[in-house]
Amino acid sequence: MILYHGSICEIRHPDVSFSKSNLDFGCAFYLTSYREQAEKWARRKAMRHQGQPTLNIYDFTDDWTPYRALVFQNADSDWLDFVCACRNGDKIYLNYDLVHGKVADDDVFKTIDFYRRGIWDKERTVKELRFFAPNDQTAIISQKVIDESLRFVQSVALEA
Repeated sequence: MILYHGSICEIRHPDVSFSKSNLDFGCAFYLTSYREQAEKWARRKAMRHQGQPTLNIYDFTDDWTPYRALVFQNADSDWLDFVCACRNGDKIYLNYDLVHGKVADDDVFKTIDFYRRGIWDKERTVKELRFFAPNDQTAIISQKVIDESLRFVQSVALEA
């Protein structure tokens, strides 16, 4: 399957040790199946860091059975609990080699923040999450998965 990563440089050999902590699915190398989403991420990063927005394209294995994979089909209460735990610094993601599911982007994060602050209960939060545009992310937590199953295809410089 083809996956995309938005950045400010070409990344031929991703290294999870360069990842930020407290993200949706923990410290990992993040990809998406939505090209437009990755392009948006690249442009946003370029604005923050004064770089060239770059779309990195990879071929990733369709067979996840050799790995400890956690797949969230929907932004449901289990996804919500996992994202909140990871964003709060919980290392629960280390139980997996990769995690796949929806993105808690800016709009989604506002909804999650209402839940985290106790303004909305879990049921209301999950209902609200159903209305956001389709997106996804695959977080590769294990460097072994990158080394064995992710192949760099090409990078494309984007217009800012």
